[in-house]
Amino acid sequence: MQLTAIEQRVIGCLLEKQSTTPEHYPLSLNALTNACNQKSNREPVLTLSETEVQEALDSLVSQRLVTLDEGLSGRVTKFAHRFCNTEFGNLQLTEQQRAIICLMLLRGPQTPGELRTRSNRLAEFNNVAEVESALNALMTAEHVTKHPREPGKRESRYSHLFADPQSAVAVEPPELPALKADELNELLAEIDELKAELQKIKLHLGL
Repeated sequence: MQLTAIEQRVIGCLLEKQSTTPEHYPLSLNALTNACNQKSNREPVLTLSETEVQEALDSLVSQRLVTLDEGLSGRVTKFAHRFCNTEFGNLQLTEQQRAIICLMLLRGPQTPGELRTRSNRLAEFNNVAEVESALNALMTAEHVTKHPREPGKRESRYSHLFADPQSAVAVEPPELPALKADELNELLAEIDELKAELQKIKLHLGL
């Protein structure tokens, strides 16, 4: 199973909303697009169009990972996942394992501590050791991998193995405020002053 970045976001949102707002699940295209672009609990934050989400859904339907309930008598078409824990697929996860995969689909690589903190609406972990136990089971099943610990970090990060390595979503860099002409002139003047001070110090030291 190799999901594109947008397909990962779509599946993650369907898993999340199935647990957190079951009364609104399955999701319409509009609700799913809003969930994909949600500013909280998402990394990176995206601005996907309904067309982009629909294209991902079409691909997921063809892979039999999503089903659609076509609206009758004017009802809106809604979408549900068949990613895991269904009679149609082989991927069967415990509630804790499902929560971990869901969070990784929505937020990328995370540490056990981060997973425990962020999973409170999806599953119950009494401590970080329970998170690590679930991660170990997922690694044994080759659904998750552990990354080398980064310098200065206490914990290693883990990520899921359902991603297409060739796929990535382009995230626009944040806009930087443009400097006004007078602000630029001030900065240039400060730089000149610093250069002059540095020259004085060099002369004083005989350099």
